This record gives sequence, C-alpha cells and structure tokens, in this order.
Amino acid sequence: MRSTNFRPVAAAFGAALLMAGCASSTGPQYYSLAESAAPARTPVAAVGTTPAFIELAPIAMPERFTRPQMVVRKKGTPESPAVDILEDHRWSSSFESELRDALGSSIASRLGAVDVTKTGRQRGQPATRIAVQLGQFDAVEGSRVDASFTWTVRRTDEGPATGCKLSLSEPVGSGFDALAQGAQRVTAKLADAIAGSVSALKANSTSPCAA
Repeated sequence: MRSTNFRPVAAAFGAALLMAGCASSTGPQYYSLAESAAPARTPVAAVGTTPAFIELAPIAMPERFTRPQMVVRKKGTPESPAVDILEDHRWSSSFESELRDALGSSIASRLGAVDVTKTGRQRGQPATRIAVQLGQFDAVEGSRVDASFTWTVRRTDEGPATGCKLSLSEPVGSGFDALAQGAQRVTAKLADAIAGSVSALKANSTSPCAA
C-alpha cells in the first residue's frame, strides 16, 4: 500500500514544482531610459575647476504617462487615437521618474556638473534650474518613437528663464526591446540639447536654444 500511495503523491508534487517553475519564469519585463554606456563626450567643466550645479524640476507630462506601464499606439493603426497600456512591458519606475532620473544624470555627465535635484544645494550656491515639459511621446512598435519637448533654463542667481523646444522622430526595429532602445535614444538627444542650452546660457549666448 505504501508503494501504491507514493506514486500519485510524488507525481502531484512533481507537477506542482513544474507549475511553480513556469510561474516564476513569467512576469513583466522592465526597461530603463538610462544610457547603457557613458557618452563619449568631453565634459564642459575642466578638470580642477569648481563644478557647475544643475537642478531639474519634476517633468510635466500628460496624465496617461504617469505610470510604469509602456503606453504605445495600436499596432497596425499608428494614426488612430487608441493606445495600449502594456502590463507586461514596464519602465523600472513611473515614466515621469524614469525620464527625470535619466535626464538628470545624462545632462550632468555632459556638463561635468553636479545634479542637486535630490540632494539639495547649500544656501547661496548658484545652480542652473531646468524645467522640462513633455508634449508628445508616441511609441509605435516596429516603426518609430515621435516625441516633442519644451524646456526652460534659468540661473537661480539672476535673469529670466529662457525657453527652448525640440521635436524628434526616432526609427525603431521590431519588438519592445527595440522600442525601449528608441526611447533611450530620444532621451539622450534631449539631454544633448538641454546641455547645449545650459552651456550657451553660461556663455551668455544670444541663441541658447541653437542645439
């Protein structure tokens, strides 16, 4: 009897382990907007000089993007107003936080600056304040990422804010990995443009938005 009862129990236990193994292999795929490698650029700040400071405000964006799930245009009907909110393909944090973190580190890297967005700055310590607004971010699987941004840069110790804008269309391959990589490239190009406007403002350029 012991031998007869053992087999069904063992079989059931083995099936449970198999199901547990399958369950553990499924779940959302997470993506980051941060650059996978440091950009091959020479920082603006020279070695040995006092670093500049930047302060990036929370990114203003439409409510539909304030979530970790990817929001994409319907495949096959990219011109339709309908979108898909993908539960199985997510940013590693809310899209607003992901974009802000990626931009802050990328802009600071390009300028050789210190990002005091989260650490704060000492009283009397001048910084360049950056405010970004996302106007469009349309991701179409296997096609492109269309994005538009406006931003202002202002020295905390003087002068009014200077406004700039940028529109991009980044082609992407098939699959959601390619879509996330396209979004990374859009973010990197935005960081290039904002860093350029901060440098131009510092140099008292008459055209700080000519990136």
